[in-house]
Amino acid sequence: MLTANDAPAYGRHGDGGAVGWVEHAIWWHVYPLGFTGAPIRPEHPGDAPERAPRLRRLLPWLDYAVDLGLNGLLLGPVFASASHGYDTLDYRRIDPRLGGDADFDDLVAACRERGLRLVLDGVFNHVGRDHPTLTRVLAEGPDSPDADLFAIEWDGADGPRPAVFEGHGGLVELDHRSRRTAEEVTGVIRHWLDRGADGWRLDAAYAVDPSFWARVLPQVRETHPEAWFVGEVIQGDYPAFVTSSGVDSVTQYELWKAIWSSLVDANFFELDAALTRHNGFLDTFTPQTFVGNHDVTRLASRVGPERVPLAVAVLLTVGGIPSVYYGDDQGYTGIKEERVGGDDQVRPAFPERPDDLSTLGAAVHRAHRELIGLRRRHPWLTTARTETLDLTNARIVYRVHARDGQHRLDVELDATAPSATVRDGAEVLWQVP
Repeated sequence: MLTANDAPAYGRHGDGGAVGWVEHAIWWHVYPLGFTGAPIRPEHPGDAPERAPRLRRLLPWLDYAVDLGLNGLLLGPVFASASHGYDTLDYRRIDPRLGGDADFDDLVAACRERGLRLVLDGVFNHVGRDHPTLTRVLAEGPDSPDADLFAIEWDGADGPRPAVFEGHGGLVELDHRSRRTAEEVTGVIRHWLDRGADGWRLDAAYAVDPSFWARVLPQVRETHPEAWFVGEVIQGDYPAFVTSSGVDSVTQYELWKAIWSSLVDANFFELDAALTRHNGFLDTFTPQTFVGNHDVTRLASRVGPERVPLAVAVLLTVGGIPSVYYGDDQGYTGIKEERVGGDDQVRPAFPERPDDLSTLGAAVHRAHRELIGLRRRHPWLTTARTETLDLTNARIVYRVHARDGQHRLDVELDATAPSATVRDGAEVLWQVP
C-alpha cells in the first residue's frame, strides 16, 4: 500500500492559527461531479438526478495522488444540489449523483489508510433557488419560523425578492446577520468534521461579512481544534480578511494571476511584484497557492504545455499551502467561458483508473512528481520568503530562504527558452528542459 509521509501531531501555532499538519499539506484538488462523469444539468427540466455511487470512482485514484507526492484531497462540492454543486439543496446529504453516506464514509476510510487529509467545499454564502426550506419560507411569508435564514426583501413591488449572488437568479443568499444562520452553518461544519473531514474550503467567503466567520469558526474550534479553514478570496486585503474573519488561509489569486501572466507576456516584473506582496502575506498567514482550479482556464491552455513546468516550479518553491488541480498534472487543456456550461471544459471526467490515462501527459506528470518531491524534501518552503536576484522581462532569478536563514534555494526561469532550474548552491536539484 502506498502511504503519504506521516504528518506531525496536531497542534495549534500562534493565536488561532492553522494546526501543524497543514504545514506539510500538498493538495490534489478534485471537482467530484466532473471527475466522476456525473450529469451536471438535467436533460429535461424537472428530471430527477441519476442516482449512482460515483464517489467510489475516486478510490482507484488515491494511490495515484500519493504516488504523485500529494498528501491531501481537496474535494469540491459533494452535497445535494440542483446542478453544478454550488446551488446546494441539502447540506447534510451527499448528492445522489455521487452516492450516499456509506460511499462518503468509505472514501474517508480509504484516505485515512493512505495518510491523505480531506477538505470539503462549503457553499455557505448562498443556496439553490429550489432549496426546500427556501421554497417553504417564500410560501409562508415573513412570519415563517425559518424566514431569518435567508436574505429576502419582503415588501417588494412584485412580491418577495430574495437577494441573489452576483446576479445569478438561481443562487439565493443566506442572511448572515441572523443567529439562526450562524447556528445552522456551525452545525453543518461540525457534522462533516465528525464524519471524517479535516477542514473546509469556504466558497465565496469574500461575499460574506468577516464577522460571520468570526462568530462561526471559534464555535467549531471548540469541538474540532485541529480543523483547517481556507476562504475563497479573489482580491482585496488578504491579511485583513484573515485577521477579521478567523480563517486560517485564503486563496492566493494574486500569485496565480502573476505566474501565468508573466509567462504569457514575458513580463517577470509582474511576478516579482506579486512575490514581494506574497512575502508580506506570509507575515500574517500562510496562503493557499495554486496555478489552476475549477473556476479558471486550464494552465496548459493559458501558458502552453511547454511552460507548464515553469509555472509549477514557482508554485512548489514559494511559501504557501499548494494545491494541484486534477488534470493539470497531466497537461489537460480547457477554456472557461462565460455561458451556461462554460465550466465544463475545465471540469472534465477522468478515466476509471490511472492505467487508462493517455501517455501524452507523461512529461507534465513527471515534472509535477519531481517538483512535489523536491518540496517534500524541503518542508521549510511552506513558510519561506523570496528575494529577487536578477530580473529582466523574460528572465528572473529568485532566492527562496527559510525564515531561520538556515536553508535556501535559487530558482531561475526563462520564459522565452523556455527553461527552469532549481539549485542548492552549485548543485542542480531540478531542471527543464
